[in-house]
Amino acid sequence: MYVVKSPLSDADLKVVSEALQGALVDLVDLSLVAKQIHWNVVGPRFRSVHLQLDEVVDTARLHSDTVAERASTLGVSPDGRAATVAQTSGISGVPEGWVKDVDAVRTLVDALGAVITRMRERVEATGEADPVSQDIFIGITADLEKHHWMFQAENG
Repeated sequence: MYVVKSPLSDADLKVVSEALQGALVDLVDLSLVAKQIHWNVVGPRFRSVHLQLDEVVDTARLHSDTVAERASTLGVSPDGRAATVAQTSGISGVPEGWVKDVDAVRTLVDALGAVITRMRERVEATGEADPVSQDIFIGITADLEKHHWMFQAENG
């Protein structure tokens, strides 16, 4: 059932919808990973890492909404359900229990790196199919790369 008709061709819509769905899953999972670590980080840099993690959560949640609404705009039903996120996210698992600040930073560097790699692939994939979605991916990538840089600097 199509409620909203996409202005894109079927072939372009397939490319863009896969990119948007993948981005949505990665962003939802990134927000969950960052929040899980936020609740469990310990160590001498607790406060700064704790606050920095919330910045990542805010960024991921903001962009996940933008991505989901772009999918809806194109007539694609976004799927951010927990089972979908768990099955298709590109982020590795998060340590259980308390997480030392150094390990928390390392986990976020890895998670952000994984999402950035996939976002850059989406930038490439959507260039011809839908420059509007590509622009969204470019903005997301820039924001995530800034967080990535800041977390890398934490353990520099």
